[in-house]
Amino acid sequence: MPDTQAGLTKAGNSFASDIAARLDRLPFSRTILRLVMLISVGGIFELYDLFMTAYIAPGLVKSGLFTTNSVGLFGLSGVGFFVFCTFAGMYVGCIGFGFIADRFGRRSIFTFSLVWYSLATAIMAFQPTAAGIDLWRFIAAIGVGLEQVVIDTFLPELVAPQFRGKAFAIYQFIEFLIVPVVALLGWLLVPNKPFGIDGWRWVALIASAGALGAWWLRLKLPESPRWLALHGRHEQAEAIVRQIEAGVARDIGTRLPAPPPATEVIGASQFSELFKPPYGKRTLVLSIFNLMQTIAFYGFTAWVPTLLIAKGVTITRSLEYSFIIALANPVGPLLGVLIADRMERKWQIVSAGVCVAVFMLLFALQTNNSIVIVLGILVTLSVNWISFVFHGFQAEQYPTRIRARAVGFVYSWSRVSAAFAGLLIGFFLRQGGTMGVAVFIGIAMAVMIFTVGAFGPRTLNRRLEELSP
Repeated sequence: MPDTQAGLTKAGNSFASDIAARLDRLPFSRTILRLVMLISVGGIFELYDLFMTAYIAPGLVKSGLFTTNSVGLFGLSGVGFFVFCTFAGMYVGCIGFGFIADRFGRRSIFTFSLVWYSLATAIMAFQPTAAGIDLWRFIAAIGVGLEQVVIDTFLPELVAPQFRGKAFAIYQFIEFLIVPVVALLGWLLVPNKPFGIDGWRWVALIASAGALGAWWLRLKLPESPRWLALHGRHEQAEAIVRQIEAGVARDIGTRLPAPPPATEVIGASQFSELFKPPYGKRTLVLSIFNLMQTIAFYGFTAWVPTLLIAKGVTITRSLEYSFIIALANPVGPLLGVLIADRMERKWQIVSAGVCVAVFMLLFALQTNNSIVIVLGILVTLSVNWISFVFHGFQAEQYPTRIRARAVGFVYSWSRVSAAFAGLLIGFFLRQGGTMGVAVFIGIAMAVMIFTVGAFGPRTLNRRLEELSP
């Protein structure tokens, strides 16, 4: 009986290896692009939610429910605590629920997380107290955290290695298209009370409705064939791969290239595998990286209007300038397509980190409003460069059997960092103004640059199964 079971396991692993090899030989055609776009649609409202934090913060203060400077580090009515609740919820979504995408599949958890977020955000929009807003913000953010884990897990499983960087750049471009939209909504709605309802509540309700629309579009997305094959659902995996292959063949108008030699895929896994060779070092590097990169990304993007107000800009002008800066968000990943699969990913992260530190320092020093906007755009482009590179960089370093829980674990450290960064940004802003914030971000970038540059692996154009022997 054990020999029979071993034979079945070996046959299953062989089938999973063949499925992976067939996917890895597919050109980046219209069919693959469609799958990338369907995955990216849900990510649109993940970013809407993250940037909404920045643009509704002045409205929360204006409504009298929150204050910029709260009493105590964890004051319920402080904007810093509202930001803390956002990322604390994302942390729970990453670390507490990431494993279920390995157990129940990518597609099903995708749709579940969007519905969770939509309902919780709608409830938050009608809360009359700071404590109620904080609570439902935390609950909604759990869905956002889970959503991001699944996106990072799903994309590399569908796209061939020589196109993974391009796929993540396109995904981030589509995601960041929403940032100018939420900035515009913040500019137009937050200072006002349409129909007697605070503008920030309208911004939240739009997020809730949009997430349900993204959920409906996601119903057209197939399950990951790699995941299906590993879990013994061979007929479904075979049917989906054949459908994708047929679509790609139609797109290119010729026969598909032969699959590369299959690399053995192992299905059994344990969480402890994340801390054993060869993954232990990767887990440590990516955990430190995520702790640091988030300080720059959310330390700037989630505080743009507040940082501008600290430089003497009025609330209306700060939202206007923030909208102009936000227009740059989709441009970063779009430009990144040009080098995404040409420059080693670790060196892209290092280069972008240097740019963030330099431009943030100049942003803090500058007093001319026009130049401040230009420098804000440059900081935005730099943090976006880090963003579209690292999402693929961390996902491709783990095997399919543990990819979701691995991404959830290392990415959860960015949620921890972001939760406390919001509080620390508020502290440094009070103590040292925008220069205090710039120094804080610069130190974080220095640690990130050293960690990734010295210890990060090379992943460019390498198959997932090659990276995870």
